[in-house]
Amino acid sequence: MIEPPPYRDPTPWAAGIAVAALVGALTAVAVFAFGAALGAVHPLLALAVNLIAAGGAAPTAWRWRFAPVTRWVLGGGAAGVVIGWIALLGAALSS
Repeated sequence: MIEPPPYRDPTPWAAGIAVAALVGALTAVAVFAFGAALGAVHPLLALAVNLIAAGGAAPTAWRWRFAPVTRWVLGGGAAGVVIGWIALLGAALSS
């Protein structure tokens, strides 16, 4: 006899995307502002601190990637870091 699969709660797409967007925006602004401030001191300092911070947070984020609520926060944070880095690169190339 075939048993039905266990019940799973539906994915909260609207709330999850809202959380991911908010976290992404806040993270992008924070990465850009911190990177720009460090870049004013020395560009290699900004690069080193950003890479060390991202590398240090990556193992924890990788472990939490499937937690029901945390995955939205991590997705938004990862997107925010990438957007912040792109904005920093654009600002560095334009100046």
